[in-house]
Amino acid sequence: MAPFTLAHLSDPHLPPLPKPRLIELAGKRALGYVNWTRNRHKYQRREVLDALVADVQAQTPDHIAVTGDLVNLALEAEFAPARAWLDGVGPPDRVTTIPGNHDAYVHATSHRFGEIFAPYLAGDDGSIGFPSLRRRGPLALISLSTAVPTLPLMATGTLGRDQLASLEAVLDRLAAEDAFRVLLVHHPLKSGARQKRMTDAGALLGLIKRHGVELILHGHDHIHSTMWFEGPNGNIPAVGVPSASALAHGRYPAAAYNLFTIEKDNAGWRCEQTVRGLGSGFQIRQIKQARLI
Repeated sequence: MAPFTLAHLSDPHLPPLPKPRLIELAGKRALGYVNWTRNRHKYQRREVLDALVADVQAQTPDHIAVTGDLVNLALEAEFAPARAWLDGVGPPDRVTTIPGNHDAYVHATSHRFGEIFAPYLAGDDGSIGFPSLRRRGPLALISLSTAVPTLPLMATGTLGRDQLASLEAVLDRLAAEDAFRVLLVHHPLKSGARQKRMTDAGALLGLIKRHGVELILHGHDHIHSTMWFEGPNGNIPAVGVPSASALAHGRYPAAAYNLFTIEKDNAGWRCEQTVRGLGSGFQIRQIKQARLI
């Protein structure tokens, strides 16, 4: 069987930001809009995102995972352009997305992501909800949502009891199958920033320790990262990636994505990671390769 390739990008924060109506700039959005106009518009760039996506498509992956924050302030006017952008990345059977905290920025539009991106969220059974399960080749893609509206200056995420209980049932069912299990979640499972953490990460780590998965993919932090978490048969890699539209700024690297090559290796699995990212002249180049499993 030929290796299966999975591309992972995250946090496109689709630029430019539509001009909001005054009534939309109450509460948390007001601070977010000031941050965008003063800072973020300088380094979240559409030409960067377009160059990165073109390179992803040139690699002809079997599937693409986008782990959230497609929009910025969850303005109603942001969702249609974001859906048009995702349609350009690939069709729903070749692309899976999940929401991030910016996609559920405020209560008023927190439901819109699920409505607009339903074909890209739906599980193989057609249901819209989390966790969802998609089988693609040897992969079992398990999508979670940590996207909940939060107070100003907070960017935490939460799974909740119901989603955690359903996830345990999904992992129980998959235990009897010969599948490479990939967990998609926006927030990292460990964070040094209290205002950006997943509030119930401990419960998720407990599930993973008992049941295991082969790979965890996340975004949110806008940096390259690989963390390892205990599973029933050894440590499990959790890989994060920078914002897909970012110029390098401060401690944050330029836009990049990961390409995972997955295949059976005797009785187990082999997974190799290739990192490709923005270089000079908006050219995308290979940054590194590593074997994870």
